[in-house]
Amino acid sequence: MVQLIKRRKTFVADAIGSVRIQIHRCDSHLSSMAASSRLLPSLSNPNFISSHKLHRSSLYPLSNIKLTNLPKYPFKPLISQPVTPPHHPQPLNLCRATASSETPSTTFHGLCYVVGDNIDTDQIIPAEYLTLVPSNPEEYKKLGSYAFIGLPSSYPIRFVEPNEFKSKYSIVIAGDNFGCGSSREHAPVALGAAGVATVVAESYARIFFRNSVATGEVYPLESEVRICEECKTGDVVTIELGESRLINHTTGKEYKLKPIGDAGPVIEAGGIFAYARKTGMIPSPSA
Repeated sequence: MVQLIKRRKTFVADAIGSVRIQIHRCDSHLSSMAASSRLLPSLSNPNFISSHKLHRSSLYPLSNIKLTNLPKYPFKPLISQPVTPPHHPQPLNLCRATASSETPSTTFHGLCYVVGDNIDTDQIIPAEYLTLVPSNPEEYKKLGSYAFIGLPSSYPIRFVEPNEFKSKYSIVIAGDNFGCGSSREHAPVALGAAGVATVVAESYARIFFRNSVATGEVYPLESEVRICEECKTGDVVTIELGESRLINHTTGKEYKLKPIGDAGPVIEAGGIFAYARKTGMIPSPSA
């Protein structure tokens, strides 16, 4: 019984001590709040620092420091103003130039030279003459003298007379697969150097057709029928490019040709590079 009483006294004493500690904490907190309430009205007072006897240097320790030898930069003040969006030029139109669909009204008139099917590039200009450089005027002229020199003996009439550079036949009429064989730009160049304006064939080897257009040397026209079987070497013919028509004045017959199409303006300009300069796809040498 005595021990129980002692335990209760100890418990009561601990409880009273804990209450006292809490009361003391509350008093301290209230005192701090009271002090803050007295300071708040003084913050708007310009004499707040001196009234509380605080030295200005204790609050602003860097106020007496003077900075010298600072670089001067042209800083601009930040001013709120409407921002004008930057001007961007219109995008450059990079559309490629296209050939005109209109066929030029070009007319060729002269004697024709007739050959058969499968005339290859070795017959047009043999490989031994490929050392001649077409960009050299003298060698270009020599190429013309060797045009069709590779034809077999079944063609008794020479295309270019001996010791001549030009042929009297300005129009060549051929059969199927003209210009087959090895690829060489010298083939259409040799014909052009000899004075040939156009070749009319039933069909062409693809590479010869492309080389003719790229070099601009001759017009590779296609016939709808086998004109080579109805014309003879030496016939007087006229080719109306705009009408896509061949007229044989010797026999009095006319033949319909296939339109040259977009290749016409390229050949008329003098080849692919001349056409590109003419249409502005590449700059001209004088620019």
